[in-house]
Amino acid sequence: MQVERYRQKISGPLLDRIDIHVEAPAVEYKELSATETAEPSATIRERVQRARAIQTERFCGSRTRANAQMTPAQLRKFCALDAECAGLIERAMTDLNFSARAYDRILKVARTIADLAEAERIAAPHLLEAIQYRTLDRTLWS
Repeated sequence: MQVERYRQKISGPLLDRIDIHVEAPAVEYKELSATETAEPSATIRERVQRARAIQTERFCGSRTRANAQMTPAQLRKFCALDAECAGLIERAMTDLNFSARAYDRILKVARTIADLAEAERIAAPHLLEAIQYRTLDRTLWS
């Protein structure tokens, strides 16, 4: 009850300004003691550097340096969605009651996910992952 009351004190507009909401559950002992290796940090770093290079090239000649800083005009240009993706985000906006600010954040995060995958366009998996990162505020904070 106490946690729920605390969560209710955080306003929707404040939550809308947070790009990614992720639940981080406790790690089970089995996972901690597993002998399988995860993706090395160096590999992840290389992928992030490639994504940043893509963004640097995309925004060359503008004041924008990263997807999170995109203007509304840049959003329309670099986050254009095909019919399938447009339908997905429309449904998410309606069903999950996202705000206009959340819509922009979803597109920016989806563009970044696509950049990490070195994809030229935002595809359904990129958009769905970005939407997933917004659902925590609707399930825990509403």
